[in-house]
Amino acid sequence: MATEIKTNPNYKHIVRIAQVDLPGNKPIKIALNKIKGIGFNLASAACNIVGIDKTKKTGDLTEEEIKRLNELISSKLKEKLPSWMLNNRKDYETGEDNHVLTGDLDFIKDNSIKHLRKIKCYRGVRHSLGQPVRGQRTRSNFRKAKGKVIGVAKTKAAPAPAKKEGATDTKKK
Repeated sequence: MATEIKTNPNYKHIVRIAQVDLPGNKPIKIALNKIKGIGFNLASAACNIVGIDKTKKTGDLTEEEIKRLNELISSKLKEKLPSWMLNNRKDYETGEDNHVLTGDLDFIKDNSIKHLRKIKCYRGVRHSLGQPVRGQRTRSNFRKAKGKVIGVAKTKAAPAPAKKEGATDTKKK
């Protein structure tokens, strides 16, 4: 006897949300993590706001659920979520709290680091030197420069002092 596998006739192998292709065989809360800028907690909160079961497979979502999820992620995250969940709080140019995704995230991060370097604050100087920025210790970690291991630099022993001319050894032979 062959067992029948029940499949959804509207199943999609790839679902496009926020200009990112998500695999249809994964639960929606896991698949949303593929979007740069959305982590596990944010994906879970987005599913709760939209009213989608987090364990539902991404390929089984209806067009209307995909549309609501896409709309929330694209524009309404800052209105629906508390400010501490957003990834671009108190932007130095506008002063607003935003949540940025994909390519914009890299662009804004790079500009923030350039701004810190320009004003020469402590964090900017640490970024420039390639040192840890958030107070980590440097004695046992961060001994790499551009992918190469540096390790501990030993000081060379000073050369022996030269003998003066005409001086004799005090040792007896």
